[in-house]
Amino acid sequence: MARTPKRPTGLPNKEQVMEFIRSSDTPAGKREIAKAFGLKGQEKIALKALLKDMADEGLIDGDRRAFHRMGGVPKVTVLRVVAIEEGDAIAIPDNWQPDDAMPPPRIRLIESKGRGKSRQMPALRKGDRVLARTEETGTGYLAHPMKKLPQVHDSLMGVVEIDGSGKGWLAPIDKSVRSSVPIADLGGAEKGNLVLAEPAGKSPRAGVRVVELLGDPLAPKSYSLIAIHKHDIPYVFPAEALSEADIAAKLPLSEDKREDLRALPIVGIDPADARDHDDAIWAMPDDDPANAGGWKALVAIADVSFYVRPGSAVDREARKRGNSVYFPDRVVPMLPEVLSAEVCSLGEGEARAAMACHMTIDRDGRVRDWRFTRAIVQIAEVIAYEDAQARIDDGSAADHLKHLWACWKVLHGAREARDPLDLDLPERRVVLDEKGRIAEIAVRERLDAHKVVEEFMIAANVAAAKALEAKAAPVVYRVHEPPSREKLVALKDYLATMDRNLALGQVITPSLFNRLIKDVSDEAEKALVMEQVLRSQTQAYYGPKNAGHFGLALGSYAHFTSPIRRYSDLLVHRALVEAYGLEQPKPKDATIPAHSGLSDRDRASLERVTDAISKTERRAMEAERDTIDRYVAAWLSGKVGETFDTRVTGVQKFGLFATILGFGGDGLVPVSVLGDERFHYDDRAQVLRGERTGTEYRSGDRMKLRLAEANPLTGALKFEPPEFEGRIEPRGGRPQGKPKRQNKTGYMQGKRGRPGNIRHSGKRK
Repeated sequence: MARTPKRPTGLPNKEQVMEFIRSSDTPAGKREIAKAFGLKGQEKIALKALLKDMADEGLIDGDRRAFHRMGGVPKVTVLRVVAIEEGDAIAIPDNWQPDDAMPPPRIRLIESKGRGKSRQMPALRKGDRVLARTEETGTGYLAHPMKKLPQVHDSLMGVVEIDGSGKGWLAPIDKSVRSSVPIADLGGAEKGNLVLAEPAGKSPRAGVRVVELLGDPLAPKSYSLIAIHKHDIPYVFPAEALSEADIAAKLPLSEDKREDLRALPIVGIDPADARDHDDAIWAMPDDDPANAGGWKALVAIADVSFYVRPGSAVDREARKRGNSVYFPDRVVPMLPEVLSAEVCSLGEGEARAAMACHMTIDRDGRVRDWRFTRAIVQIAEVIAYEDAQARIDDGSAADHLKHLWACWKVLHGAREARDPLDLDLPERRVVLDEKGRIAEIAVRERLDAHKVVEEFMIAANVAAAKALEAKAAPVVYRVHEPPSREKLVALKDYLATMDRNLALGQVITPSLFNRLIKDVSDEAEKALVMEQVLRSQTQAYYGPKNAGHFGLALGSYAHFTSPIRRYSDLLVHRALVEAYGLEQPKPKDATIPAHSGLSDRDRASLERVTDAISKTERRAMEAERDTIDRYVAAWLSGKVGETFDTRVTGVQKFGLFATILGFGGDGLVPVSVLGDERFHYDDRAQVLRGERTGTEYRSGDRMKLRLAEANPLTGALKFEPPEFEGRIEPRGGRPQGKPKRQNKTGYMQGKRGRPGNIRHSGKRK
């Protein structure tokens, strides 16, 4: 019989605790650790403090009943099967608590091979949940199932519709989902209610049951609520994080440990409806004769790292969220409001903690040197973009604004010499009235004031990346890689259909694309080329390995300027604190972690964290875009039947995609409404061509189209040529009568064998 190795008695050190947790065959809690090392009395109290310190440092996670290595898996936990590989079930932790911003480990389940059915649980399938005992090996984790658990179903969101027979149906709010689902239990819901539902049984035929009423789907704020639920965006802060944020907000600023910049006329220039204020800027001519014509500039950024410490409850929630999400009617913040909208926000006239980036800029717009400090600032003024621009234009601007514009002009000169990618694509803006109703939807105006702030931010971001590189410190880079050859070939083929050439043998630079766009004189064609160039680009991401920023034509680039709303920037701040010795005195409140710099946990898991926040950024972009689409559809729902000037933005074999000129609003023109003939799709040329008449439809074509449908719930629009009016029949509910069975594709078949989908004309009932 193997003997348990003898351990030293007395209070263990951190390494001994970690080894005990790693080697224990059973869950290792505070009681088990104390017993293993023979601790009594005051030693147990000291152990409790040691375990808290280890948790704050990111070494362990769990609670007093069972600890495990941070980033590891508890000895006994619930796992969810995500795949079946080579006959074995592969699972992940069902509730990945150690660090939701890190991807969970994939665990191979070793099922029992005992004799007789009584010794075996049913074969595991994808989606099953099991209670299992885990072990860490040299090649990863293994788990031994102990008990199969009841299935937990994901909720479904939709709108209740009632057919002619009185049966309820759940209409989808996702335009990619075409079929409705039968409702087995309305749960008190009525026709037209926006609801959450869950499967009523194991079989899809069992339908769904309503579990939560969300109200009127067309009411103000419903569109963003739909996006929040659809994309599973965390929007409720845990009580622990809120409590901790309240404590952190009261941290005193150590004036003797910070650079005092309150005398400088630093200004914030932001959108008129900004919810938070990350940044503020200042500039003045450099009086150093060696830098004649140059500038001294300052970018002050909210010192979020002072309030949000590594390993804290607020930090864990911020990592999980990754970024704030902005909707026309609300913001889902990365940080609790007491931090994001109050003490961290650089409001006018308030003394605030800031990270200051001091830069010396020469007459050619090159940043010659920089330094970073922790400072106290008092913003002289927070100005809306439009107001700042108006003061410059009418000559009423004070000197501090004039200096900003003059400094920007030299920075802009350096930008033009660099020649980054210049895509002037319109951005839609939703304006709401005081009751949350749509007052206006317009294209956002691009002012010089926007460009001024943008250039100062870019300069500070470059300085942050290079400052960390100078110290060989970890960097969270903002990476934008050059287009792949596959996308370039696709772009070349597309341009060839317009009698334009893209030579692939040359070095691909942003300048090449800029020249391509400038060579197009026709504005409609230019917009089309611009869109195709955008589609050829790779998606930017965060990562610890530098691959440059192709779009900005920069070799090193990090995000430093928005730590209130981006976790990437918070990590950059922490790295600067660590690299340049900017730590502040230890907080007196023991509940606040001592260190505000980059932790060992941050350093060790940087690649995983950057992968995760890149995903949350994409999630936010999709949610924001979906919500804008719903607002646009709601705005247009009162204009169904009207004819608009549109431009074709895409061609597929099933129809055209078109957008309303000067407004936005993208919709589908089904191929079935294009004419009384068969159309063939030329994939290479991206053209639909009539078989009989030779009529062609291609991207860039201008067309007058009638708006046939506008569905605010899904954001979907449908158009048809005016001469074929009526081919798309708007529907506000399910076809009358008893719906037919589902066909093989899962669509509900109506009277004519078509999918009996819920379609809305957008008209309120």
